[in-house]
Amino acid sequence: MILFKRTLQFFIICTFLGLITLLSLYYYVKSDIPSVQVLKDVQLQTPMQVFSRDGLLINQFGEKRRIPVTIDEIPQPLIDALLATEDSRFYDHIGIDPIGIVRSALVLVSTGEKKQGASTITMQLARNFFLTREKAYIRKVKEIFIALHIENLLTKDEILALYLNKIELGNRAFGIGAAAQVYYGKELKELTLAQMAMLAGLPKAPSALNPIRNPERAKARRNVVLGRMLDEKHITRELYESTINEPITARFHGAEIELYAPYISEMVRAEMVERYGYERAYNTGFKVYTSVESDVQKAAQTAIVDNLHAYDMRHGYRGITQLLWDFETQTALSHADIIDKLKSVKEIGPLLAAAVLSVDEKTATALLKNGEQVTLDWNGLKWARKYITRYRQSFPPKKVSDIFNPGAQIWLRKNKDNSYVLSQLPEASSALVSLDPNDGRIKAIVGGYSFEQSQYNRAVQAKRQVGSNIKPFIYSAALDSGYTLASILNDAPINQWDKSLGVAWRPKNSPAIYNGPIRIRRALAQSKNVISVRLLRGVGLQRTADHLLKFGFQNTDINRSESLALGSASITPIELARGMSAFANGGHLISPYFISEIQDFTGEVLFKTEPLLTCDAIENELFADQTLTTTQLNQHDQNNADIPALPRCAPRVISKQNAFLVADAMNSAIWGGGSWSHKTGWSGTGWRAQALDRRDLSGKTGTTNDSVDTWFSGFNRNVLTTVWVGFDNPGNPLGRSTYNNNLSSAQISGAESGAKTAQPAWVDFMRVALDGKPEAPIEPPEDLVSVRIDLATGLLSKKNDYTSRFEYFDKGTAPTKYVLQDVENIFEEDTKTEEELF
Repeated sequence: MILFKRTLQFFIICTFLGLITLLSLYYYVKSDIPSVQVLKDVQLQTPMQVFSRDGLLINQFGEKRRIPVTIDEIPQPLIDALLATEDSRFYDHIGIDPIGIVRSALVLVSTGEKKQGASTITMQLARNFFLTREKAYIRKVKEIFIALHIENLLTKDEILALYLNKIELGNRAFGIGAAAQVYYGKELKELTLAQMAMLAGLPKAPSALNPIRNPERAKARRNVVLGRMLDEKHITRELYESTINEPITARFHGAEIELYAPYISEMVRAEMVERYGYERAYNTGFKVYTSVESDVQKAAQTAIVDNLHAYDMRHGYRGITQLLWDFETQTALSHADIIDKLKSVKEIGPLLAAAVLSVDEKTATALLKNGEQVTLDWNGLKWARKYITRYRQSFPPKKVSDIFNPGAQIWLRKNKDNSYVLSQLPEASSALVSLDPNDGRIKAIVGGYSFEQSQYNRAVQAKRQVGSNIKPFIYSAALDSGYTLASILNDAPINQWDKSLGVAWRPKNSPAIYNGPIRIRRALAQSKNVISVRLLRGVGLQRTADHLLKFGFQNTDINRSESLALGSASITPIELARGMSAFANGGHLISPYFISEIQDFTGEVLFKTEPLLTCDAIENELFADQTLTTTQLNQHDQNNADIPALPRCAPRVISKQNAFLVADAMNSAIWGGGSWSHKTGWSGTGWRAQALDRRDLSGKTGTTNDSVDTWFSGFNRNVLTTVWVGFDNPGNPLGRSTYNNNLSSAQISGAESGAKTAQPAWVDFMRVALDGKPEAPIEPPEDLVSVRIDLATGLLSKKNDYTSRFEYFDKGTAPTKYVLQDVENIFEEDTKTEEELF
């Protein structure tokens, strides 16, 4: 009895001392214990994802790969595998496992070594969120108290879901959802039992047990997990025996990029960092939906790459990349050695590194770095005339050995028919911007040949002289100042003495062809330089410059000299596309945008672009029985229940009539004018766009002095696209090619130009962008009249033959005299007027 009492007293004293000790420890570490209330509103570090308008993944940004999942999305076998291995009594304990603690203590007493054992999933969660991995007694105490807090605050399923989304599993994969993607390229529900067991074994040591780096150790750990599942009766003996013999199937899977569009994704990244800061942009799971359409974006990238290669091929072959062995003095390398050397070569864009194995007279055999052996036929080689300068190339090769020999490392490109063509990294650069002129939505944007080669986005960063692409704006100013498309000006050389420079300024047409008296419509379509200068003089330099500023160009980019008429202003492709849109949309200045919507990690919309729209279209749809001005629309009360809410309206910068007249004259740049069976027939500089067989297109070429910069801009009512081609160094001319693309003949093809160098990319792109779309011509607005004029004089005509055509005029500007009057007097009057103006 006395022994029992003493034992009871000892037990009570020990219990009391234990409680005091526990309470003392609690108050000792209380100030260091964080509030776990934050777990209720936990924000896992989730990367930002960027999507196309149609939902294809373009890129993701973030240091950690994470795909948050709910407990319902996690397969039960995976939960069983994890609990059997990490915490088999998870659903029974209160956050700490007394049995595990006692076992850990006995190990410590018997061995004298500190081991981490006894950590429950709740304790691991506490450590992952709030503590370090330091093996110290005080950290373990804190871990216990935080675990108890967590169990009091959250349900078991909530704790397990947080743990499975938080744990690090190697290869920058955080959480079980990301690990399934990184190691197997699958969603959780698609995993096999062996794959689930593999992932369940990773939390113990994500690096040491990584199935990619250490497949044997990973397999052993996987089988331990399967053994624990068997012990806990989660799987049968038969399933266990069959699963432990399965091979390791893990390999690294990057983000499942569905649309490679690096320039637009970099634009999004920079914008999101500017809006939200680096940490929030990269780690809070933003989903950003861009404005680009996947098929159109792909077409833009293909058009730019193919066009740059076409330019490069016109100017000759610059030679092999390197010599792997000298076929005359050295023994050829083995295929394995060749592949090892090729693996060190960085491939850019569509270029494939290859080594020449053998050559015949008209064919060659090459080895790719993936081990594939390919045959090159003469069609893929005969273009390779030796490059001399950008203005000179050698004669076409006659046999393969004129180009290269065995041992040469070369670049190849795959054609659409899967044949291979000899290639090289283009030295020239290019950019493309395509947008909807009605609201500014960027449909596609390409900033260069390859983002891997250069991250410089020429579409939005490169200010380059626009050449004759400035002329539509010059002509718009002229129409705003009383000229008409039928006005006659003298297409003749200008020779003006410049006192300040002590030389004569002699702007010339390109080519130097002059037609004498010519109508403005034809002058714009044929890009007559001297007419553009005469118009600028007629309108006035300052007035013309002020007019150009209406189109959104920066004041510092619009130089105040007569060279402005020839395109000396430096403007980025996106700025040019924005300004040109006013001719397509009826005179409004839209604001280009590339982000349509931003969502948080739950899918809640945080931002949605409300673009500036052309209000004419809104009026037509919503206000058929009344007319509202732009000002009234902008001042419209969005809460007025009597009429629908309206988007914001893009400001009008030119009249509808002015916009239509310029666009219609630009249509003549593609389709020309007159009848080809008579002397009055003529073509415009953009005639290559006729290949699209659409009458709804308007366009304008652009070429600067010495072909340093080349442009083509063109549009219909719904799509506007601008293409630029040039060198990143503004002083480098594009030169000329001495043979045309059909390299079997030696036809002179001449200097590079907007029509030859930039327009082919525009045509290839628009062929896809307009595919299946009905024609969308720009309709003539009200207050325009159409009368038949004489083509030679611009006066009214009663004839209906090849000497006349119908022309549009702004109301009150149409001619009032007929050509039947004394023609000599008419020209005398025009000449006099020209002398008075200029």
